[in-house]
Amino acid sequence: MKIGMSIGVFNGGYDAVSIVAWGVDFGLLDRNGELLENPVHYGDSRTDGIEDELYSVISAAELFERTGIQPRTTKTVFQLLAQLKREGSVLFRAESLLMIPDLFAYLLTGEKRSELTEAASTMLIDRVTRSWDFRLIDKLGLPRRLFCPIVRAGERIGFIKPELARDLRIEPVPVIAGASLDTAAAAAAVPCSEEDFIFICCGNRAVIGTELDKAVISERAGNAGFSNGIGYGGKTILHKDIMGLWLLREARRYYNENGSEYGFDDLENAARECDSFVSLIDPDDPCFTESGDMPTKIADYCRRTNQPVPETEGEVARCILQSLACELALTAAEVSEITGKQYDRLYITGGGAKNDLLCELTANISGKITVSGSAEPAALGGGISALISLGEIKDIAQARGIVVSSGNTRSYEPTDGGSEPLERYKKLTGR
Repeated sequence: MKIGMSIGVFNGGYDAVSIVAWGVDFGLLDRNGELLENPVHYGDSRTDGIEDELYSVISAAELFERTGIQPRTTKTVFQLLAQLKREGSVLFRAESLLMIPDLFAYLLTGEKRSELTEAASTMLIDRVTRSWDFRLIDKLGLPRRLFCPIVRAGERIGFIKPELARDLRIEPVPVIAGASLDTAAAAAAVPCSEEDFIFICCGNRAVIGTELDKAVISERAGNAGFSNGIGYGGKTILHKDIMGLWLLREARRYYNENGSEYGFDDLENAARECDSFVSLIDPDDPCFTESGDMPTKIADYCRRTNQPVPETEGEVARCILQSLACELALTAAEVSEITGKQYDRLYITGGGAKNDLLCELTANISGKITVSGSAEPAALGGGISALISLGEIKDIAQARGIVVSSGNTRSYEPTDGGSEPLERYKKLTGR
């Protein structure tokens, strides 16, 4: 972190610092403010089988109703319960818990705070009061002292410690709590001017959702896998996590480890030369979750579902991209059904925004104009939070207007022919 910040000194220095990171992971500090152990990644196996332990205390349905978040073993509450059951001494030696961006902010300032958008990913925030749910925390047997005071996006956490500022040869500038959860930051950077919109932040995983004034805790939303996160300005981000470009990345990795030298543009160009919608896969099928020989996994899936088997690199890439586009279009339709709102456009950011074929396919299958935006929306959203706090930008509406007028967007008009493959995809996925 210090090396990265020192590089910025040679590019004009800083007026403020804002931090964005992924959700659910955390660090535990002792009474001296030192890490008790390195943070553990949410993909670690320590939460295997922990669902039964948690659901003996609170049901999945009640957990969703209280928090607005879909229960997943990757969430912080599952990680903490697993640690309590298996390594309880660490939790009881800890004085405080900080999520990853809050941990970095602490290292910079010495101040322990929990930013709200990130804290919501723990599943320990009451969706109504938007404060720590100490009734649930007590019920689970977790120490209350772990949970630090909450700040909201745009609030000042503190200033860079003087000794650190000296080391970096910078002024002790403020550290501002951005919308520090990457999903919340990405939503802040959507290149739109309308109030109602659907955004798709597409990297290895994809998050698709919309901003609302209040959470949707309906059976339809719960059964469809939607969560209610917290966004900039206290908005609710109704969203669903789905598979993104992981399959294409894994296919590329496999090809390049076996003698090829493909870039993503090469695979996209090869896909354009292949016939459309010959075969479709469900990107969220469990068989695609683990790393490995993705082309063979896709071939096996197509055989299992009585479809033609993609054989060339282009056919595999085409199968992946058109299947992902079907999933994006279908999930966008679910957003509309759940909210009761009509949306004219879809906004794609992240790595998927750089894939013209994916954007074209999404427009065609959804029947909606699809607009590509920033490839780094979380970083852009973190900057927006800081600039609003500093008074350089009036509000989020003006910030999005600046993003729209930047010239770094591209629109894709839908054409005919998307309904048939979407119907096939619905049958394939049972939806």
